[in-house]
Amino acid sequence: MISSFYNDSDPFVAEWLRNLIRAGHIPPGDVDERSITEVQPDDLRGYQQCHFFAGIGGWAAALQLAGWPRDRPVWTGSCPCQPFSVSGAQRGSEDERHLWPAMFRLVRECRPATVFGEQVSGAAGLAWLDHVCADLEGAGYATAAADLPACGIGAPHRRQRLWWVADSQRTGLERFSGHGDDRNESGRVAADAARSTAENRAPNFWSEVEWLPCSDGKLRPTKPGLFPLANGIRNRVGLLRGTGNAIVPQVGAEFVAAFMECRP
Repeated sequence: MISSFYNDSDPFVAEWLRNLIRAGHIPPGDVDERSITEVQPDDLRGYQQCHFFAGIGGWAAALQLAGWPRDRPVWTGSCPCQPFSVSGAQRGSEDERHLWPAMFRLVRECRPATVFGEQVSGAAGLAWLDHVCADLEGAGYATAAADLPACGIGAPHRRQRLWWVADSQRTGLERFSGHGDDRNESGRVAADAARSTAENRAPNFWSEVEWLPCSDGKLRPTKPGLFPLANGIRNRVGLLRGTGNAIVPQVGAEFVAAFMECRP
């Protein structure tokens, strides 16, 4: 049996991952609760797929939805967004939660064939992405990225995110990006791919959303069952804790599928 490696330092989330594995929702694998700063290259030997900052298995689910074979090597990692989110202090690389250097250390030493990642959109996120792409391209990878919203696949919220991929072969991503390093064009191509099937495949969530009043006076939609003002309902608190930092797998799946068209 091919085993995956899942790494997340939150014990609550790590146990959630184990439950998802036992239920068969994500591929079988080992769950490591250490900080990524403690993970060593030798710890990853024998694993075809490695998921860092694994959360509740969003990237593993996205790969499955896209039809990525379980025996095809791949790494994923959505580095913590708090240093770059507009809702935080935006301390950027000065924030102790800026953990891309730790992930890049493992990428540089282990040389995975393909790496997928995701980060918040906006000016700070784009600056972070430029740094990430510069590191990866300096290490011999080709990179491409797209700026995609969750509502592009019919989800009841915007959740704008930067999705990126690094490929060790360095050639062939021109079809994905349009002009090699032209990331604006890569965003257009991948965004078109993400939107192309939304009307046919995505359910109409909008008629069943709950509207969350925010501190700026605006109302924002959220999926039923995740309303955060239900005092005393422990299960909903747990849902928010797990889903707050999670990716939307369906968006990730569209991005992965677009890449697979270039890398069958």
